[in-house]
Amino acid sequence: MHIHILGICGTFMGGLAALAREAGHRVTGCDAGVYPPMSDQLRALGIDLIEGFSADQMDLAPDMYVVGNVVSRARLADGSPKFPLMEAILEAGAPYTSGPQWLAEHVLQGRHVLAVAGTHGKTTTTSMLAWVLEASGLQPGFLVGGVPMNFGVSARLGAGKTFVIEADEYDTAFFDKRSKFVHYRPRTAVLNNLEFDHADIFDNLAAIERQFHHLVRTVPGSGRLVVNGLEESLDRVLHMGHWSEVRSFGAAVSDFSAAGEPHAFDVLERGQTVARVEWALTGEHNQLNALAAIAAAQHVGVSPADAAKALGHFQNVRRRMEVRGAVAREGGAITVYDDFAHHPTAIRTTLDGLRRHLGPSGGRILAVFEPRSNTMKLGTMKSQLPWSLEQADLAFCHSGGLDWDAREALAPMGIRASVAETVDELVRQVVSATRAGDHIVCMSNGGFGGVHTRLLTALGSTNQ
Repeated sequence: MHIHILGICGTFMGGLAALAREAGHRVTGCDAGVYPPMSDQLRALGIDLIEGFSADQMDLAPDMYVVGNVVSRARLADGSPKFPLMEAILEAGAPYTSGPQWLAEHVLQGRHVLAVAGTHGKTTTTSMLAWVLEASGLQPGFLVGGVPMNFGVSARLGAGKTFVIEADEYDTAFFDKRSKFVHYRPRTAVLNNLEFDHADIFDNLAAIERQFHHLVRTVPGSGRLVVNGLEESLDRVLHMGHWSEVRSFGAAVSDFSAAGEPHAFDVLERGQTVARVEWALTGEHNQLNALAAIAAAQHVGVSPADAAKALGHFQNVRRRMEVRGAVAREGGAITVYDDFAHHPTAIRTTLDGLRRHLGPSGGRILAVFEPRSNTMKLGTMKSQLPWSLEQADLAFCHSGGLDWDAREALAPMGIRASVAETVDELVRQVVSATRAGDHIVCMSNGGFGGVHTRLLTALGSTNQ
């Protein structure tokens, strides 16, 4: 089969393309601003990429067009379609489907699907779970919205019966407004956490809870729901009805709980110690992610002890508190991190984890961030930013492209917060404020204008 993928450079669609190519299909694709690293990965797989969404791509005559949710029926200011190829597909009556639908029909059928859903931690927990199954000899397939460093790729078919997938609640396509995850039909579903996000498509938290319940409805009676016992929102989801075994984690009265610090803790199953995790990761959020992965892996026959042992060798995911470099200084190196956090809760969790790891005398934390997600661009959660940045000694916000006043939103932080409209200005502000021993955490769900490299270069040039 020849498939042509519209919006191929996104993490999900790029992973789907890799799976389709591995399965023996001919794959081509297009996107606006075809960009690395995904473009490099796809070309290395022999996938031809086309810049833009021009209608002349109809000449490729694929068996199926697979449409990413970046594609819409939007019109430009002059009235012309933003996505001419999609208009041509519709006019010709050519076959098309969504990415999640294609994946469900051509990859997931016949597999034991383990789906990881949640507002935060999906990529990390999916990667943990895939690694646990791999270390246990199950040879899982997986599709992750990032690159797990244990594997070096974001997706693979796998030789075993299990398939681990990051289950996103964002909508499927312009013609299918259901959440992506309802297509996956998991036998094991992790509900990691749930709070309001995606203000561009959901009116309120209740609307997202309803989508999560649609996922719950698809899990068979012999399946397992792994649910964060600390989340009232997930309690509400379960109270709508469930038909599968529920195993909780996180709370003291949960089926799975932790005793100890996030970097070294005992795993308790219904009050009895069954395993111990010792690893390089920090933060309570990663401790909870580990409990979720352990409970999910148990459903496919991996003991908590074996799962915990595998997690001791887990290398995390790129862009999750990834150290991008350090600049030597007398009195302590300046370290620059890259993190995907963009929602206020994720920002707070990231900074809390680093502060707990460093201790009160472990150096200053400089938070450098851009409100880039659709939710943050709308300003829906701007009032939560000072709360999310409480553990930062200084905060630097890139405000380019925002329709709301970042200075006003950050005013409660006083002189601890700075705002810059360009990345160049932001770099100058950070470099001017940095001193020996600082930890600079750059947070964005995009490329952030290469701010990490720019900071390292600028700090290196000012090295004393």
